[in-house]
Amino acid sequence: MNEPNYFIPERSFHIFGLEIYYYAVMIVLGILCAIVAVSFLFKRRNISVDWVVDLLLCILPLGIIGARTFYVLTDPSTSMAEWFTHFRDGGLSIIGGVIGGALGVVLFCLIHKINFLRVADCLMPGVILAQGIGRWGNFFNQEVYGALVENPSMQWFPLSVYIESAKEWHLAFFFYESLTNFLIFGLLFALMWNFRKKPHGLSTAGYFFGYGLVRSIMEPLRDPTFILGSSAPVSQVFAILMCVGGVLLAAGVIAWNRYKNGSFFGAAEGKEPLAILPRYYSADERKKMEEARLAKERAVASAGEKAADKGVSGKDADTEKTEAGEENSILICPACGARIEVSEKGVSKCPYCGAPVKPDEKGEEGK
Repeated sequence: MNEPNYFIPERSFHIFGLEIYYYAVMIVLGILCAIVAVSFLFKRRNISVDWVVDLLLCILPLGIIGARTFYVLTDPSTSMAEWFTHFRDGGLSIIGGVIGGALGVVLFCLIHKINFLRVADCLMPGVILAQGIGRWGNFFNQEVYGALVENPSMQWFPLSVYIESAKEWHLAFFFYESLTNFLIFGLLFALMWNFRKKPHGLSTAGYFFGYGLVRSIMEPLRDPTFILGSSAPVSQVFAILMCVGGVLLAAGVIAWNRYKNGSFFGAAEGKEPLAILPRYYSADERKKMEEARLAKERAVASAGEKAADKGVSGKDADTEKTEAGEENSILICPACGARIEVSEKGVSKCPYCGAPVKPDEKGEEGK
């Protein structure tokens, strides 16, 4: 048997006396990366980025509850009385987390009155990314591995992983699943980033099909210790259902878009223009927009009042100058009565009738 060709870290580390598990660190890191990915997609799909925090608050608690409950219900070695115990040692089911998270998305959509599939399409790439990163928590815990590897030529990481408790090499299933999750994330993110038309639900369907396919293939190849269910592989059954559900969902949303918009993707000519996604704004954004609109209206009204005041003031000033008889500014022709504006002295005749005009003769109006 070959010795490990890699450094095997401890399961945890300490900060100020507090024990921190690498398993938890990888889960948190996955969540943070998912938030970044979902934020980019929210902006790209015309949904307020401010809502990402609301979405996280809705799905994270329900996702954790769903993940733990599903594990406890399907693991024959764990009872419901142990729901709150051994929590930090693992015992979370991704499939249960997906179920709980879906309920969180429903809650979010009810609060903000937005299409469920539109939000789920932005969320699912982040979910599969978080799962791919979170799988490395199994590496630190030395769990979720496959069959025993006895061939020395295959005893190297990441093809296989060394399990210290058993002093054996096993297939590194956590690594395989992590790698395929990253691949699915890349495909879904590219789809959502480049395809900005309807129908909603294609990314969600792609997630269920892709992840369901991967789990349905890998689940029966795991070490029996990590297969949930006593009489039947529950996780594999759910994975197959996810895979089939993804295909049905994709077919359904495409058919519905064809019926509603006259085209399988986007919209036919004469229908909703390209079926481009409408813009959603948060309450804070709508408040700022309303304040900006009111400020603009006030500025326009104020400018109009100033212009009106300036016009009146100009007229009054001109009248006052006329009434005051400003020296040599306006002359009155004694013959035709025309008002003659001058900028300098020396005007000798009226430009209208030609009659001689003396600068010191301003007529009745200039007196």
